[in-house]
Amino acid sequence: MTEELKELGLAVGHRRVGRLMKENGIKVRRNKKFKATTDSNHSFTIAPNLLDRNFSPAHPNQKWAGDLSYVWTQEGWLYLAVILDLHSRRVIGWAVSSRMKRDLAIRALKMAIALRQPPPGCIHHTDRGSQYCSHDYQKFLRQHGLQVSMSGKGNCYDNAAVETFFKTIKAELLWQRSWPTRRSAELAIFEYVNGFYNPRRRHSALSWKSPLAFERKAA
Repeated sequence: MTEELKELGLAVGHRRVGRLMKENGIKVRRNKKFKATTDSNHSFTIAPNLLDRNFSPAHPNQKWAGDLSYVWTQEGWLYLAVILDLHSRRVIGWAVSSRMKRDLAIRALKMAIALRQPPPGCIHHTDRGSQYCSHDYQKFLRQHGLQVSMSGKGNCYDNAAVETFFKTIKAELLWQRSWPTRRSAELAIFEYVNGFYNPRRRHSALSWKSPLAFERKAA
């Protein structure tokens, strides 16, 4: 809020903004507790953690990270897969489905590859979920020269950037209303990612710039 007001030309500090928000009943949206969506009880090969919690590469297409989450609708669960470029935290691939299967993760990955055309050696980091460890997913990664990296067992901090994205989209969008259909939630996610999160939402990790603005500055 403070950074938005500064961009409008108002000389304000965090304390003043906090006081004014309190006086006007403006509250920060708090996050709810997540439930686990990772199925690591499988026989697929586990890759080493190449990312090693280094979430700030110097350039785009050096390090990507992906994960799965969910939202409840009146038709049932809608599952969401995303891929972030860790340089700018930009969502470069995403997909939704009524089932949490490997094709959901693969569709998000295909979108990211089509958009960014990553160079060989780009690190692709996820948890140890069966969707990401599956033969089909791993084959697709190898075909495009991506280096496979996976979090430690049960360690959400190894993929903290994507966990933060899911907390943000849930607090700012998905928990703010009831979704009558999966399609209504999907359309709202599309508008949030492309109309707000990527072009406008500021991040402290990006010196309070949006993902697209941070990429333009780096270019």
